[in-house]
Amino acid sequence: MALTATPYKADISLSDLDRGVYATLRFTVARHPSETEGRLASRLLAYALWHAESLAFGRGLSDVDEPALWEKSLDGRVLHWIEVGQPDAERLTWCSRRTERVSLLVYGNRRSWETHVLPSVASLGNLSIAALSQESLGALAEDLPRSIKWAVMISEDTLFVTDEQGQHELALEWLQGGR
Repeated sequence: MALTATPYKADISLSDLDRGVYATLRFTVARHPSETEGRLASRLLAYALWHAESLAFGRGLSDVDEPALWEKSLDGRVLHWIEVGQPDAERLTWCSRRTERVSLLVYGNRRSWETHVLPSVASLGNLSIAALSQESLGALAEDLPRSIKWAVMISEDTLFVTDEQGQHELALEWLQGGR
């Protein structure tokens, strides 16, 4: 019997001071059976970081031809392709050819990834890469409830996330490009 996705309800109060974006976001997101809590939390943070009215979750792990998140125009063109994790250089190059803009939110132990992948994608002009520390993401993602209530404030490349456990400060490190 195949495992099914687990639904998570998200209620995020977003205050992006850097871009002047203020929104209350309510949606249900599916967690793939092989997806970690850290990856799900990263997808939610990416949704807040690059929030736009037409931003939507892709099938990601279920379909390699789709990103974690994407923004499409009314005529179906992909305007912004957003990945999370540590994709290889071939995947990032493939993504950059399919859209105007590609963003990546990197998490986890990234020392080896930075050494092998960053030099190979440095010439991609439409690629922006932000990184989260493994420790701060781990604290936020630990025991992630099925009903997520976050207040997210973004200011000067830092995400301040308040949940039932308290406030978490997640500094972004820009490895390439910017928001």
